[in-house]
Amino acid sequence: MFQPNMRVYVSLLVVFLCPAFAPQTARAHSSTESAAPLVAKKPTLPVARRISPLIDELIQSGMQDYAKVASPVCSDSEFVRRVYLDLTGRIPTVEQTRAFLNENSADKRAVLVDQLLSSPEYARHLSQRLDVMLMERLRKKYINVTDWEEFLRDSVAENKPLDQLVREIMSADGADPKQQAAARFYLARDGDVNELTRDISRIFLGADLTCAQCHDHPEVADWKQDHYYGISAFLVRSFVFTDKKKKQTVFAEKAEGEVKFESVFEVRDKTSKGPETTLPVVFNGPKVAEPAFKKGEEYKVKPAKDVRPIPKYSRRAQLGDALTSSNNKRFARTMANRLWALVMGRGIVHPLDADHADNPPSHPKLLDLLTEELIAGNYDLKWYLRELVLSKTYQRSSTNELFASKSAQELADAQFTHAILKPLTPEQFSRSVLEATGQAEIYRNSLKQKLSEATLRKNLVGYERQFVSLFGGLPGEPVEGFETTADQSLYLSNNGAIQGILSPRSGNTADRVLKVPADQPALIAEELYLSVLNRRPEATETKEVAELLSGKTGKERSEMVSDLIWALMMSSEFRFNH
Repeated sequence: MFQPNMRVYVSLLVVFLCPAFAPQTARAHSSTESAAPLVAKKPTLPVARRISPLIDELIQSGMQDYAKVASPVCSDSEFVRRVYLDLTGRIPTVEQTRAFLNENSADKRAVLVDQLLSSPEYARHLSQRLDVMLMERLRKKYINVTDWEEFLRDSVAENKPLDQLVREIMSADGADPKQQAAARFYLARDGDVNELTRDISRIFLGADLTCAQCHDHPEVADWKQDHYYGISAFLVRSFVFTDKKKKQTVFAEKAEGEVKFESVFEVRDKTSKGPETTLPVVFNGPKVAEPAFKKGEEYKVKPAKDVRPIPKYSRRAQLGDALTSSNNKRFARTMANRLWALVMGRGIVHPLDADHADNPPSHPKLLDLLTEELIAGNYDLKWYLRELVLSKTYQRSSTNELFASKSAQELADAQFTHAILKPLTPEQFSRSVLEATGQAEIYRNSLKQKLSEATLRKNLVGYERQFVSLFGGLPGEPVEGFETTADQSLYLSNNGAIQGILSPRSGNTADRVLKVPADQPALIAEELYLSVLNRRPEATETKEVAELLSGKTGKERSEMVSDLIWALMMSSEFRFNH
């Protein structure tokens, strides 16, 4: 288990500053819009096909002696913290943590999962994860980012099927105000055909075709040059168009234009027969035929100066259907794998955009099952995520005895013998800091009858944006792991906003801790650890807290409590979802 040493604050900061340090063991805990416990009601989501037992069977069958080496099912404190972070993007409040730990019903984990999946916070969190997957934190260009974020949030809130969401994004051109936000996928990339071809293949098909643009992929036999240009053919006629009168930028399209390609190797060897062309096609699926028009009759609106052309037939409009077609199981397979990695910490195919014969899935039968079930379940995100997090595979402890070496750890990770440690995303980190310090609770109390997910977010989004700016990585290259910079450490150590939320204010964590009688160190330590790490302290940790606070009064005691909260938040136990 994590053992943050409360005596040595500097050592905790050193741990935070060293990205090479990755704790190998862990511990872990219950919010709605208010702070009411989430363990009172029975599940309300419809009961669909249960596949979590099948998940566990197929994971166990993938490794000899799996039962002997696998970690046990995690504790309630590990589970409640983990599932809150994975489904709502934050740690639970101290009240929710206590309520869950004190609940004795046998089905309390399923009850909590269903309540979290029904919460507005789930919609916000999952939409943010989808945003990073689709946009990779690209900066604003042409489309209001807030509109895009709300489009995704609304889609998740109504549990829109994932394939439908992708078709809407792939068909959006930005001309219809109701669908304008969805066009951000194209417009933020300036409509660049090569960039879009690369990103569509990586994100939706699990194949990084970048090196197949000039020739068949030199290292992956499965990926051919015509795969690249088959996708490119959907987009080759499209371009960014700005209507100066309407002051609106859209992704327009012409009625003509073909991709032409030939291998540079053949050109060098002088064996090329000349450029090839191809109709639009997704990998080895059927080519998308298109209607023929008499010359001069190809357009609804013909091209002219400062006029957006509108063809009678749109190639790009076929892309969404071709990607998500039942003929193309690569899409379902890739999405099943990406969602698995979202909560499990690693893909069954890993890396996620390297799905080919030379990099087979760790558990082929499991990935086949998840692919088929995602299709059969009509791409129901809530149902799919519910089955994943209710599996024993998801609920295993992060403690594992196989970590004698890095290679042994990688093997154990690939076999899912334990819960894989996941660095908090910038959004998770910011929201968890606000919960750990009690700042979010202050805003909840101040909003009173006006409290909702939207109003609370309005108050907290400034903090979130600061964290994303510092911890989110470069646009187009979002940070996937935990790499800490000096700027990040200085921000967490010296920033006035961080220091402000650590200081005692009515209703926050420091205030609650200071109100616990000084002669009850066990209760003081419990309030600290439940608030920040969502678990009860061990005896040695209680003793350390008591010794650090012993004899301190007034301002000195107040400052020590703030330091303790800060030290716990800087620990690796807090920075990782375990």
